[in-house]
Amino acid sequence: MTRIVAGTVGGRTLVVPPSGTRPTSERVREALFSRLEHDGVVDGGRVLDLFAGSGALGIEAASRGAASVTLVESARKAAEIARRNVSVLGLDGTVRVLAEPAQRVSARLAADGGTGRGAFDLVLLDPPYDLEDAVLDGILADLAAPGVLAPAAVVVVERARRSGAPTWPDGLVPVTTKRYGDTAVHYAERSEGADSADSTGSPARA
Repeated sequence: MTRIVAGTVGGRTLVVPPSGTRPTSERVREALFSRLEHDGVVDGGRVLDLFAGSGALGIEAASRGAASVTLVESARKAAEIARRNVSVLGLDGTVRVLAEPAQRVSARLAADGGTGRGAFDLVLLDPPYDLEDAVLDGILADLAAPGVLAPAAVVVVERARRSGAPTWPDGLVPVTTKRYGDTAVHYAERSEGADSADSTGSPARA
């Protein structure tokens, strides 16, 4: 059973796909969002949840006050379940679901200079543990492109502990890694250097 930990729909349960996804445990989500709320990137923030599965991470953010959440999930069945969870919880006005590969969405964001609705304050990535490093590296590079992230944005990657830390591109600075059993959660922030680059190139959207 997957349950939303806190917020406006705290305690509500989510439907999860019978196979093909790996929902983040409640313990990890609670620790993750405790830190993110302390960083001030959840309440009122714009959130992108890549490899969303049932939508648990993004819906948790919406429950805790995110202004908008975009869930991205390539598996059609999982995306349909995520849409159902959003609808049942009454979050249709806050959360939207894109049934597309994460790398296609990130490439489009990089090419377009962001969403057109404002840069993201928080990006959550919980890819399959067997995702090739090169694919993850490409997505992270897209996220670091001008206009995609807000100046104080946080990027979070959840991976198997054995996989090691992601290869962070220029523009994203690793902050810390927290380990929970076989799971490792890696945090990075948009660097001040990226802010300077944006000021001379494409301006980051507020």
